[in-house]
Amino acid sequence: MNPNISKARELSLDKLVYGALSQLQVLQYNPRSIRRYQTVWRKFLVYAQQRNHKRKLQKHLIIDFLAHHEIDPQLPVEVNKGWKLHAEFALTLLWRYARDGYFERDKQYVKRLNVPAAMQKSLQDFKTHCEEECYLRPITIVQYMREVGAFLDFLSKRNVTRFSQISPEDLSDFVYSLSHYRRKTVASRVSIARIYLQFLFYTGKLSRDLSDCLPGVNFPEHASIPSVWDKELLAQLLEKVDRRSPRGKRDYALLLLAARLGLRTTDIRKLTLDQIDWAAETITINQSKSGMPLQLPLTDEVGSALIDYLKHVRPATHYREVFLKLQPPIKPFADTNKLYTIISHWRDLAGIRFRSPQKNGFHSLRHTLATELLEDNVPFSLIADILGHASMSSTMIYAKASVESLREVALRIPEVENVEQV
Repeated sequence: MNPNISKARELSLDKLVYGALSQLQVLQYNPRSIRRYQTVWRKFLVYAQQRNHKRKLQKHLIIDFLAHHEIDPQLPVEVNKGWKLHAEFALTLLWRYARDGYFERDKQYVKRLNVPAAMQKSLQDFKTHCEEECYLRPITIVQYMREVGAFLDFLSKRNVTRFSQISPEDLSDFVYSLSHYRRKTVASRVSIARIYLQFLFYTGKLSRDLSDCLPGVNFPEHASIPSVWDKELLAQLLEKVDRRSPRGKRDYALLLLAARLGLRTTDIRKLTLDQIDWAAETITINQSKSGMPLQLPLTDEVGSALIDYLKHVRPATHYREVFLKLQPPIKPFADTNKLYTIISHWRDLAGIRFRSPQKNGFHSLRHTLATELLEDNVPFSLIADILGHASMSSTMIYAKASVESLREVALRIPEVENVEQV
């Protein structure tokens, strides 16, 4: 474990806030933004002191603080005024710092990075190459531009302002600078940097192909076991959703699309009214990941939740996306939104605790459905069809999760000493 992570997790609240404020300065937040975070964190410290909470940060304390001040970011913007408007995000940032020992800007656009002047045109040329020759999806291009921009920003900090100055040592140090990320994230960022370096060589910006100088980051496909929910915990999550409130009606339908139909987060977010055939009781989409068509049955449970949301919550609007934000301006979720705050909100209210650390976002609900189908002896081919897998090998990974679940159950059974029968 990164020593900064373990150290941050043990900090008292006042020292944690001090460290988070220092991180804001390192990331060059403007003074106004820093004062905004400082105001929220100061009020949070006072609240903790009033309750004689002197230990490390705990999530239930954040939930209690927001409830105490009647802060609900899902309500119209005029309800949460002043410091309350940014309270939840400020505390989320503090939680990230306590958990990981650092945080970064959520939206780090290329235009905010320090890209040397001599390299800026190549960045635009690379974007055109991705669009017109590689036919990458817009959201993938955004990711590529962000990562390449960060790579060039790293070089500029080392006073590398021209492509001819890039050395193998620079590339090795770039990979080392990513060491606090998970291996999968590092592998992705290094891969994008490698593609960009190849582009520079083939377009004559580099006299030699430096992509081979980037150290390899091995991340075997299907090396990890998918995170799945226990059936009891999933039932507890869905039961906790307040289906009387506008937020609950919307979020319940969102959760069911992942937990019962196994839709990916992107496909849920982009689901349109035109893709729901009420007469045929089906949902038909073109999957964002593969572009392949997928048709799923609209079950009574999912259909009822959708109708409840559409009839009582969703306003009349020109948008065709099914799910919209509740806080004005009313519009669809951003392409980068993973909907994590939705599942974490109800999970925390339900007081759910996992036996061991695991991923617990929307995609874990998809994993859970696949594992449940496997345990019900549904054929792999049918599971692949339900999940929209282009290859059976993608489905086979869930056999790992099923076996691992059985292993955990076995480990929880206390050993019984052999008793000699008389």
